[in-house]
Amino acid sequence: FQLQASGGGLAQPGGSLRLSCAASGTTLRNYNIAWFRQAPGKEREGVSCIHGKDGSSKSALFARDRFDISRDIDNNIAYLQMNRLRLEDTALYYCAIIPLRGYSDNFCLSAPKYPYWGQGTQVTVSS
Repeated sequence: FQLQASGGGLAQPGGSLRLSCAASGTTLRNYNIAWFRQAPGKEREGVSCIHGKDGSSKSALFARDRFDISRDIDNNIAYLQMNRLRLEDTALYYCAIIPLRGYSDNFCLSAPKYPYWGQGTQVTVSS
């Protein structure tokens, strides 16, 4: 199956972008879905995750109150709405999924736990 991330681009500080992660060949209902990001010279870090079945979510501190993760199970797409963007949000953003069987909440923002990844979508925040 495939994960297709899209929606990245150039935004000004304070602006917004919405990233999408479309899954094909499987259903997101059976997975926990997460967004990660990696800036040049930095390690990959977790942004937000959402439970495919119950919709519960968790976010990194920098993302709370600015970013909102959601999923549309009927259309098999997950979203990351990013508001009040900052220069430091510039990074390559990835979506990833982990099967709910065997999933634990402490896996949420842990990149090594996720076996399936989409390609990145670049977000650049610049004035």
